[in-house]
Amino acid sequence: MLLGGGHTHALVLQKWAMNPLPGVQVTLINPSVKAPYTGMLPGFVAGHYDREELDIDLVKLARRAGARLIVDRAIGLNTATKRVQLADRPDIVYDTLSIDIGITSQIPDLSAHHPEIVPAKPLGRFADAWSRLLAGVRDRDTLTKITVLGGGVAGVELALAMAFRLRESEAPAVSISVLESDAVALRELNASARRKLLAEMASAGIDLQTESGASNIPPDTHFIVSAAGAAPHPWIAETDLALESGYIQVNEHLRSLNTPDVFATGDCAHLTHAPRPKAGVFAVRQAPVLFRNLRAALSGQRLAKYTPQRSYLKLISLGRKSAVTDKWGIGLAGDWVWRWKDRIDQAFMAQFNEARPMPSPSRPEIMALGVQDVLQNHDNACGACGAKVGQASLTVGLRAAGIESLPEDAAIIETETGFEVFSTDHLRAFNSDPYSLAKVAAIHALGDIWAMGAEPKTVLAHIILPPLAGPKQSAMIAEITAGANHVFKHCGVAIAGGHTSSGAELTIGFSISGFRDRSPITQSGACPGDVLVLTKPIGTGVLLAAEMRQLADGDHVQAALESMCQLQGTAAALLAQKATAMTDVTGFGLVGHLLNMLHASGVAAKLDLPSIPLLPGASALIATGVRSTLSDENTRRCVEFLDAETKTAELLFDPQTCGGMLATIPDSEWPEVRDAFDAVAEPIWRIGHVLAGPVRVQSG
Repeated sequence: MLLGGGHTHALVLQKWAMNPLPGVQVTLINPSVKAPYTGMLPGFVAGHYDREELDIDLVKLARRAGARLIVDRAIGLNTATKRVQLADRPDIVYDTLSIDIGITSQIPDLSAHHPEIVPAKPLGRFADAWSRLLAGVRDRDTLTKITVLGGGVAGVELALAMAFRLRESEAPAVSISVLESDAVALRELNASARRKLLAEMASAGIDLQTESGASNIPPDTHFIVSAAGAAPHPWIAETDLALESGYIQVNEHLRSLNTPDVFATGDCAHLTHAPRPKAGVFAVRQAPVLFRNLRAALSGQRLAKYTPQRSYLKLISLGRKSAVTDKWGIGLAGDWVWRWKDRIDQAFMAQFNEARPMPSPSRPEIMALGVQDVLQNHDNACGACGAKVGQASLTVGLRAAGIESLPEDAAIIETETGFEVFSTDHLRAFNSDPYSLAKVAAIHALGDIWAMGAEPKTVLAHIILPPLAGPKQSAMIAEITAGANHVFKHCGVAIAGGHTSSGAELTIGFSISGFRDRSPITQSGACPGDVLVLTKPIGTGVLLAAEMRQLADGDHVQAALESMCQLQGTAAALLAQKATAMTDVTGFGLVGHLLNMLHASGVAAKLDLPSIPLLPGASALIATGVRSTLSDENTRRCVEFLDAETKTAELLFDPQTCGGMLATIPDSEWPEVRDAFDAVAEPIWRIGHVLAGPVRVQSG
């Protein structure tokens, strides 16, 4: 388990992608899907880099390395039971743990008269706060006051970068102060470099105050940045790890002094054999040793020693595209130093930006005709609903056996007290996190029950586990059950039983029964004049397909996962009061499920393409030619019903996982439905209307 997405762990994952250890499952845990690179932060603040250039995309990196990524924050560690405690999900068990969570900035206790202090670390939080300030400064007519706490290299570098950016953007009047509690600022630098930086601050109009702390922050300050020294994350002090001033003590192998199955690296670690200051250069150079030692610890090999260099070169930005050096008592400065620094930084980031295709297994030289095409499709096969059998193939197969394809979302049985509905569904894994997959699979299976206006009553699980050792099977079953129960608990039900087996890959499914005291809502009640509504954006299929190929932006993938995990019970219950027909949008795409509804009702429909909500990044990926494996078959079935040739139209065939409710409601009821959704903060979009037949989907 790699706890934290710091520079060392990012490099370890990069190396793991090129040389994995068979039999090892790597888990990366980080609070966000992006890990900002410290070396480029001043350049981002100064406007030389976009935010995208600052971030290491951990979604792409994890996929490349075959690792599972858990987006969460660690809040505790039990070394006796080997469990990491997380903020938003159950504990995670590890065999070998490496910690690279960095540090945070010391935050002084200020009165309520000041706005929230923004620590310079973690970098992601600071970068977001800086972007918000920039937007506000441009709209402010009065003087904007900025205070930086800490007159070391980090504070001065940030102050110079902020001054340059605001000056270049022609922002209204701005005042920047740097408060240093010591009598001398930039004490850690040589005299030559210090003089150059102090002169640059004076030229930029930055007010430097020594022997001055948080109590001297000017009144009505709009933005306060704390760069006044490093601080360890507080939860580490609650562990049994050997510590030095809150930092994890490690030996020459980067191994905890008292807990051999725990390693630590980067700023959160204290090198007992060779203490060094907190600097990114050490974290980067620890990566090869940590990579080797993690492999050695997991395979019984000899560990390597890490010997840090005695001194290192500092390249300090001056805000503008110029920089100064600090090493061996020399402080060279100039634009050429910045270009040198830029080349180093760009080279570091470039290694994380290239997709590395996963190697395909070797093929026999001679195979039956057609096998190559099947294997090629299998190698690129999507998970989730992208792995469904197409509706055309399904219908042909059922009819060949004398079974007509069932039009409804669930089987309906009338009882003395009402109607019971039954449905079953399962998903092929689209990532390697059983907990989140179980949440998605549970919500997906509930969709058919919700679409009929019923309440779930009984749940049975059917799980296929990949090849695992016995203890790992138990751990995976526990994660799957916890993830599913997180969903079912919100719906007032629990897993009553099921079946588990071993197979080639992870598959999670559920059979669910529900109840409704009156006739269920079916797909056959849509009437001309009804309004078409949708409760979730579309695009999960193309985003999951792109993520498999390391082409999707991590933020967009996370947004898709959050959309998939959005429960639809409330939305379905609200729609059930007014809907004439309803279904959930899943593997056959928006148009495929709409056509099922139109065929059942004997009507046509017109879609308002600009009104159809799309997940972030989906349209751009479609434009580059990325498709889910089921998309083409969905298109072949539906293309004759659509007269539009736009990228949005192509997304209408995109298979959805945990898609929204698609319903028809009388036009006169739309205002009341919209207000009801607004009242409970549930999203809903009006995307078209129903026309008199024959069956056809038009666009406009």
